[in-house]
Amino acid sequence: MSHKKNTSYSSIPIRSYLELQPQDDSPRLSFDETGGYLGSKVVVDHDDDNDDDFEIDIDNYPLVVVGHSHGSGVPGAVFNLTTTIIGAGIMALPATMKVLGVIVGILLIILMGILSEISVELLVRFSVLYNASSYGDVVQHAMGRPAKILSQICIIVNNAGVLVVYLIIMGDVMSGSVHHLGVFDQLMGNGVWDQRKLVVFVVMVVFLAPLCSLDKIDSLSLTSAASVALAVIFVVVAFTVAFIKLVEGRIDPPRMVPDFSSKTAILDLLVVIPIMTNAYVCHFNVQPIYNELEGRSPQKMNRVGRMTTILCILVYASTALSGYLLFGKDTESDVLTNFDKDLGIRFSSALNYIVRIGYILHLILVFPVIHFSLRQTVNDLVFERSPPLSESRKRSLGLTVVLLVLIFIGSTMIPNIWTAFKFTGATTAVSLGFIFPSLVALRSSHLGDLSHGEWILSWLMLVLAVTVSIVGVIGNVYSIQNKSQ
Repeated sequence: MSHKKNTSYSSIPIRSYLELQPQDDSPRLSFDETGGYLGSKVVVDHDDDNDDDFEIDIDNYPLVVVGHSHGSGVPGAVFNLTTTIIGAGIMALPATMKVLGVIVGILLIILMGILSEISVELLVRFSVLYNASSYGDVVQHAMGRPAKILSQICIIVNNAGVLVVYLIIMGDVMSGSVHHLGVFDQLMGNGVWDQRKLVVFVVMVVFLAPLCSLDKIDSLSLTSAASVALAVIFVVVAFTVAFIKLVEGRIDPPRMVPDFSSKTAILDLLVVIPIMTNAYVCHFNVQPIYNELEGRSPQKMNRVGRMTTILCILVYASTALSGYLLFGKDTESDVLTNFDKDLGIRFSSALNYIVRIGYILHLILVFPVIHFSLRQTVNDLVFERSPPLSESRKRSLGLTVVLLVLIFIGSTMIPNIWTAFKFTGATTAVSLGFIFPSLVALRSSHLGDLSHGEWILSWLMLVLAVTVSIVGVIGNVYSIQNKSQ
């Protein structure tokens, strides 16, 4: 029996990383150790009695993968990305609606969702073109190492700041604050649970540490789905109460457009615009989610992004509108604090507990998703030349412990969460969501993958982001000065 191969590939030794190397200038095909067999057309002549010609066109066959591939499906990716977006910022949206008015508020929620989705798609496209494995990598390919380090610092400051805010809110809601009663006080009276730091520490050790120790973001898909469900519960409760009071005629007519009648109103406008602009910032988690997406492709990730954007627009618009209608001019910067008072309907006390306890559970489930990209970024910055974090369980756990300790200490030292939240929103968050993605697109236009319309849109996003950042910082400074006078 004789075997003849009609192929352009040279024979090479079998090894763990297999490359089929063409002898001509055709593209090189590479497969890792999980890959199967792939070649060009193979003709095998059997010189037996039947003299049959056996021809196999391998090019028309899919790659045979040995074993099972493990990755996140589209629903899991959508839940993780949605959880990244819907965090503590959702509770500030009714206050922004109070300042912007219903019409402008709803339009901005839709507009910022669309712009953010476009920036995510640009980021995914150039990440694939550059074969980048993280947010910092694609920034480095487009703009150099200093820009990568700056983007990593932005992620660390933004995510660590957000997680500190989460812990403070958990402590305030459970143990109370200067202005508001805690859930434990209302349910059980005074006790050891009045020690806010102790309560936060217990929550961190019992709930947050085990979730944060997971080394794959896909492992958080179920908890992310639960966090989205809890956010939806809040929307349903707020809408139900608002509808009942609307039917009973106990809701004041809402403001439809912004108020420009006073200096204070204009300052409020300058402060809330960055909050609305940064409502969809999730870009630091796009790459980790994409890396673990089963059968990943830019088109599949774009589908994940669009589904996430639609879901978040619906949740945001519902939350902002129902919260503002419910509390009107008394809507506070954190609408959750409005839920420690009588809502004026039956079962008001039970609904208040459902909203606040549900929101605490929501933050507990959001926390590890934000922590994941924080840990990855710190690892990339500090241990740049080390193996991937997924290959070192000891380093992963060590970073998790150190970060959780620092975040806990930060939550005990920062007195005013919303001032810090607005400053990071006007600087690091707007940089991650719009400035870096638009710069990556503009600096990478030489690759020929950016249309004229996308080029114009990238410039518009860049100008918008820089303007919002400057306006937000100035507005915050003036706001602080006015309060101190």
